[in-house]
Amino acid sequence: MPSALPITLRLYRRASSLATPLLGTIVKRRLKQGKEDRLRLGERRGIGSAPRPQGPLIWIHGASVGEVLAAAGLIERLRKLDVRVLLTSGTVTSAEVAARRFPPDVIHQYVPFDAPRFVTPFLEHWKPDLALFIESDLWPNLVLSTAERRIPMVLINGRMSQRSYPRWRRAYGTISTLLSCFDLCLAQSDTDGERFSTLGCPNVVTSGNLKLDVPAPPADPRKLERLKAATQRRTVFVAASTHPGEEEIVLDAHRRLGAGIPSLLSVIVPRHPARGVAIARMLAAGGMQVSLRSAGEVPSANTDIYVADTMGEMGLFYRIAPVVFMGGSLIEHGGQNPIEAIKLGAAIVHGPQVFNFTEIYQALDSAGGAFRAEDSEQFVKLLGHLLVNPIARQNALNAAEDVVARLGGALDKTLSALEPYLLQMRLERGADA
Repeated sequence: MPSALPITLRLYRRASSLATPLLGTIVKRRLKQGKEDRLRLGERRGIGSAPRPQGPLIWIHGASVGEVLAAAGLIERLRKLDVRVLLTSGTVTSAEVAARRFPPDVIHQYVPFDAPRFVTPFLEHWKPDLALFIESDLWPNLVLSTAERRIPMVLINGRMSQRSYPRWRRAYGTISTLLSCFDLCLAQSDTDGERFSTLGCPNVVTSGNLKLDVPAPPADPRKLERLKAATQRRTVFVAASTHPGEEEIVLDAHRRLGAGIPSLLSVIVPRHPARGVAIARMLAAGGMQVSLRSAGEVPSANTDIYVADTMGEMGLFYRIAPVVFMGGSLIEHGGQNPIEAIKLGAAIVHGPQVFNFTEIYQALDSAGGAFRAEDSEQFVKLLGHLLVNPIARQNALNAAEDVVARLGGALDKTLSALEPYLLQMRLERGADA
């Protein structure tokens, strides 16, 4: 723990304490927006909704869905070492994914609001032996209070984006203080590692990207058979994790390609399922026959576009699609992780805005393992080419699998770096027994 805090952090801690009475108004607004879980608001106030398990407890924190999924392989390996895991995140969707993806012994809690009044009871209740923060979700009170309790902290899968880096350089005193609280930073790439070092992280190691080692998402066998039966005579294309503005591009592509591929079925999986009904209305207004998964529908022979607006079922749709468009890339969002789709046999198309996964997409594109569309016009051409050319799809998949195999290994490197902390936990718990 730093001996003296910069004025920015002193002011932040003071302001977050003073602002606590305003939380009720903020929470009411977030509830209306669907950003909070009414039944679990106590967790946001630091009140544990489950007892602390006996024995060593590792706390893993990630901001949202992407970080939670990135930790899947690590959590599985830690469970095999007989270590209990507390997983925290801050979004409703990530909580839903955690409930579907992990067994009951992995305890999920919402991360507390970042005010001392809420952080303190959270840490006092859970008393973690080790804290692992994923990527860069660094809440000042949470980080500083954890350091004050001398709980070892490691930043895993560390990422410092090209957007965030210059902003943090201008706030060097703040970020260097927060990063100095970490015993170790395991960076995704050499570039990320250099940025963390420059910003004041005292111990940085490049371990690779855990998202390259993420296991393929599961699929319910009965649901998969039903979906395969409904689509087996169709040419299926999936637009995964789409954002506003991209569904319109998919609609245009379907119109233009449908004449040459009369069996074409486009599946849109919106990043935020709550948008599903609105997307279906837009598509219907555009003359499409639409089926909506949240209404219990499966594609019929007449369905043009299937809106898959449910949570935790991406494994179903990747398994029926030879071609996948990774959303968030034709608009300025930063792209989505393509690794799961590749592991389930899909050829990848993406737009130019992939700055959240720069190194992955650069490697894939240069090897011919993914296809980059600079605009909507090129998107239609690439999509059409892949849908009618199985050899091109297979060549792309082979190249992508080679890239994933070459760049993988982050999970083993992360566990190796954590081994001293795991050993210390066992020794301390053994001494307390």
